[in-house]
Amino acid sequence: MKPIPEMLRLFRQYPSAIAATQIIADACRFSLDSLQYVYPEEITSEGRTPLEELKFLAWRGARQIYGDQIPEKISANIRHELTFIEQMNYPAYFLTVYDTVRYAREHGILCQGRGSAANSTICYCLGITSVDPTKFDLLFERFISAARNEPPDIDVDFEHERREEVIQYIYQKYGRDRAGIVATVTQVHAKGAIRDVGKAMGLSVDAVDRLSASVHEYDEQLGSDAIPKEGFGEGQDAHLKKVLELTAQYIGFPRQLGQHTGGFVITRGQLSDLCPILNARMEDRTNIEWNKDDIDVLGFLKIDILALGMLSAIRKAFDLAKLHYGLDLTLANIPQDDDAIYEMCSHADTIGVFQIESRAQQSMLPRLRPKIFYDLVIEVAIVRPGPIQGDMVHPYLRRRNGLEKVEYPSKELKDILFRTLGVPLFRGTGHEDRHRRRRLHTSRSRRTPPEHGHLQSAGHGVRL
Repeated sequence: MKPIPEMLRLFRQYPSAIAATQIIADACRFSLDSLQYVYPEEITSEGRTPLEELKFLAWRGARQIYGDQIPEKISANIRHELTFIEQMNYPAYFLTVYDTVRYAREHGILCQGRGSAANSTICYCLGITSVDPTKFDLLFERFISAARNEPPDIDVDFEHERREEVIQYIYQKYGRDRAGIVATVTQVHAKGAIRDVGKAMGLSVDAVDRLSASVHEYDEQLGSDAIPKEGFGEGQDAHLKKVLELTAQYIGFPRQLGQHTGGFVITRGQLSDLCPILNARMEDRTNIEWNKDDIDVLGFLKIDILALGMLSAIRKAFDLAKLHYGLDLTLANIPQDDDAIYEMCSHADTIGVFQIESRAQQSMLPRLRPKIFYDLVIEVAIVRPGPIQGDMVHPYLRRRNGLEKVEYPSKELKDILFRTLGVPLFRGTGHEDRHRRRRLHTSRSRRTPPEHGHLQSAGHGVRL
């Protein structure tokens, strides 16, 4: 936005235009708060309301899994979750996710809900997840809680080779005028800003390359230490100073719109009544121009249709097991207590094994030496910026190997932290983890303290 003196100068021949601008602005009464998001109606059947439909499907799924005699703990969990979902008005969201999973399963597309949704008994009964939360004593409030005032977020992975079928099913069911993929806004970082400004200001390619190489990719600050001394007159060159001044202003600006990895917004009415939409570069896809933070503020719910290459590999392995050995394997019934598998993991022979194949995981596995499934839960939780910066890795390993006494400050904390030997392993959301990774690179030399995170015992998800 140009400052007022500049606008007055530009429109000096039309002073009435400046006055009219304020008149028009005062006449505008529209507010984004007036946008009312309403969920679609196609997600129910036989005249049931969304809540009645969710109850019907949840209890039907429970009977299919547990038989007519549903365990009391499962029944209590379902009743508790249904009450909370009704209070927060989330039934339609669960039904939309269920509908996409149902379509995928009916068409032989392997899919799996992941993340905190696995803490929900209803998600398990609907077939969205394949993990019985009562088996691992998972807490529903780690998934959604009124205290956090956050909408539910159910991430569902689909075979990467067939995810487009699910995406097109959503477009066909609701129409491209009512369904759109959320945008992502790419921001300008230091390296890109230096290159853009340097070229615009006439610096040579060599000078731009040296400037770009002198600044860290995610460093948002351009101080005097960012000015390379050699070849630039000890940083006194006026033109160079102007380039760096403009670069510092440019960092953080939006650069371009992209597609979210799979976040969908679906509405009852026209999507264009709520937000701007545009055709994506990919054929038969429509995007909205707002990102996930924008729609969160306005109360728009999104569903995540994500792609995972490993699911394609697992589905092919299931097909081969059935063809050659007659085994009808699924993600729910595949054996989980094979000692040979844990021995393989203990030797870091995990290339191609989803979530424990990174170099950091392969470095930790021989030290942790998992022997049961929950050891892998801890393994995934402990190799995170939070526990690493919080100095929680080595205390846990020492306690696990009997080199340090396991102590609990109180009985209440023992009930929460006993699975992690009294060490509060914690992690944040994906966005927070990415931000910590960026800060980890830039803070090592500065010795800045780690950011505060949500303390969570792996599996229990209790916030301290």
